[in-house]
Amino acid sequence: MVLLSFDIEEFDMPLEYKGQISFEQQIQISRGGTVAILDLLKKHNAKATFFSTVVFAENNQDIIRRLLDEGHELASHTWFHSEFKNEHLKSSRERLSELFNTEVIGLRMPRMSPVDEDEVRDAGYIYNSSINPTFLPGRYNNLGVSKRYFKKKEVLQLPASVSPLFRVPLFWLSFHNFPEQVYRFLAKRSWKDNGYLNVYFHPWEFADIKNPEFKLPNFTTKDTGKAMVEKFDSFLTWLDANKREYCTIKDFVDIIN
Repeated sequence: MVLLSFDIEEFDMPLEYKGQISFEQQIQISRGGTVAILDLLKKHNAKATFFSTVVFAENNQDIIRRLLDEGHELASHTWFHSEFKNEHLKSSRERLSELFNTEVIGLRMPRMSPVDEDEVRDAGYIYNSSINPTFLPGRYNNLGVSKRYFKKKEVLQLPASVSPLFRVPLFWLSFHNFPEQVYRFLAKRSWKDNGYLNVYFHPWEFADIKNPEFKLPNFTTKDTGKAMVEKFDSFLTWLDANKREYCTIKDFVDIIN
């Protein structure tokens, strides 16, 4: 199983680096990237899970309806990308469900932030995919967390994939900065280790974000835009050749239960 997921959100990363970007630009960039992702998934007949903030979903309802019509899963990325309160867990799930008439059972916290699992359970989620079981200085230290799925407070925890040895994270930054063959080798080791692969990306990676006003460091913009579209297309082609089966997280949860 390959679990592809995308955190679709307002592109506020420039604000982390003291850059300048309007709200309209944030939405426009993520919208364009999401369209590019959907086109690639359609080309490869691949299903995926989209974790959306309510802010992005309300401003791109046609895009959300398209991804649902094409068989993908909608899950919650809370209400805002840069602001969080515990009440956003339940309110975001209910708003997304109501707005698009779909069952929302999954959560991913913005920036993989820690969250109270009692609150997650009480908000009605079945699974939480907000853990990167590795060590990143200044971000998180989850070396003691299982690499494989497990339950906590009645909620299924689905950590992002890492390599079996040294727990090298296979998230979006690795995809951009590792040579393709290295990333593929680690991905193959990970799916053999756990029996599945769980990797995540963002729509703005598929858009042109090399604007000097954004003040983004090179390691965040490497191989973005057209280069990312081509690189991800090549990655999906490789997965196809290895006869990997794509699956939404919701369907994966049904299978393992």
